[in-house]
Amino acid sequence: MATAPKEAENAIGLEEIHTERKEPSKGQKTFTVEEAVETIGFGRFHIMLFLIMGSTGMVFFGYMVFSIVLGLLADRYGRWKILLLSFLWAAYFSLLTSFAPSYIWFVFLRAMVGGGVSGHAQGLIIKTEFLPTKYRGYMLPLSQVFWLAGSLLIIGLASVVNPTIGWWWLIRIASIPGILLILVFKFIPESARFNVSTGNTGAALATLQRIARMNRAAVPEGQLREPAKERRGRFKDLIHPKYLRTTLQIWIIWLGIAFAYYGVILASAELLERDLVCGSAAPPLQDSSDDSEESHSPCYCHMFGPAAYQTMIISTAGEIALNPVNILSINLLGRRLSLCITMGCTALFFLLLNICTSSAGMVGFLFMLRALVSANFNTIYIYTAEVYPTTMRALGMGTSGALCRVGAMVAPFISQVLMSASFLGALCLFSSVCIICAISAVTLPIETKGRALQVGTTTPGAPVAPNALRDS
Repeated sequence: MATAPKEAENAIGLEEIHTERKEPSKGQKTFTVEEAVETIGFGRFHIMLFLIMGSTGMVFFGYMVFSIVLGLLADRYGRWKILLLSFLWAAYFSLLTSFAPSYIWFVFLRAMVGGGVSGHAQGLIIKTEFLPTKYRGYMLPLSQVFWLAGSLLIIGLASVVNPTIGWWWLIRIASIPGILLILVFKFIPESARFNVSTGNTGAALATLQRIARMNRAAVPEGQLREPAKERRGRFKDLIHPKYLRTTLQIWIIWLGIAFAYYGVILASAELLERDLVCGSAAPPLQDSSDDSEESHSPCYCHMFGPAAYQTMIISTAGEIALNPVNILSINLLGRRLSLCITMGCTALFFLLLNICTSSAGMVGFLFMLRALVSANFNTIYIYTAEVYPTTMRALGMGTSGALCRVGAMVAPFISQVLMSASFLGALCLFSSVCIICAISAVTLPIETKGRALQVGTTTPGAPVAPNALRDS
């Protein structure tokens, strides 16, 4: 491929330029970089720079914005409709991404994909609202198995597809499962709890009878009667004095867990690229066949080899390693204490990454970190779906998901920028955030273990059903 003339200059030069140092002549004016930066001021360059760097988190940005909107709509118009819409949306824009004609289009389409994916949380809400109380703590964490299967599948596909036919085909192939799932949506019923909250008891009863027939069971004798709730999906209910403290602490925990989760994932890639293990001071061997000018640039991207993909698969498999322990913990110790313990252990293992160890030791630490951050997500997903009543459950999950994406957007800066400047400093920051989340978890005012799902907020002085809110 022909190279550009040497005189041509890039908009932003990233290569190391070695020049002979010359002393300024007597009387010649001089200035520092700091003085130059301040004198030049803010302008189009900085806007362009911020747009380019900010675009790396556009999937999370799309998720953050639409998570709130879709959560509000799900509380008002139904979980099933929003879940179907989100699957159609994500599959469509994901497929379009592979045909993006430019980087700007790619960024926009990925943001749209994030918007669609944000609605997938309605699937967890539907499962939560159909599961009996004593089974929620056992069945909901098993959803992690499907997340793990998808993660392992995409890593395996990437190791084969990326080096051969390119990333665009990886996106097209990865879109197929989402498209196929749309075909089985007619078998998914609308939440009976949502139908009751809207006054549609006939549809709720029909759904319950259908489930009873499939389970070879029977619905209770008598007539289904529950009061309809006219006020659904209202932001002010989230910050009502009854739920204000719970909401604020949940938001802190969601932000911190996402920060730690994506920090682990991105730090794994960073550690693999830099080979930050004991005794690996020697630079990696360069491919002699690639002696281009770009290959010597500090910003040149090197393709992952088979060993790197293998390490990623092992560390990803860690997400399921603690699942049985996590299930026992949240059912025996409760959601709050279980989350506090796993967040504390996450903080510890972040610090252990700074220990000089072998490659196997580093993989072991990453394996445990992935297991712990996965357990954190498991517990907070369950807690958030259980703590809010039906009238604002989807909105509560949506706003939490939005805060989650804030943490996800901040994580790349810490993992790939601050970590390069101060490895220990970045680890200490991750660890500190996890400790704050652990404290927030154990001090949550409501324990949802064994607690019946609430239909709506009770007014002050109104009778509260058994197993209703238990503040402690």
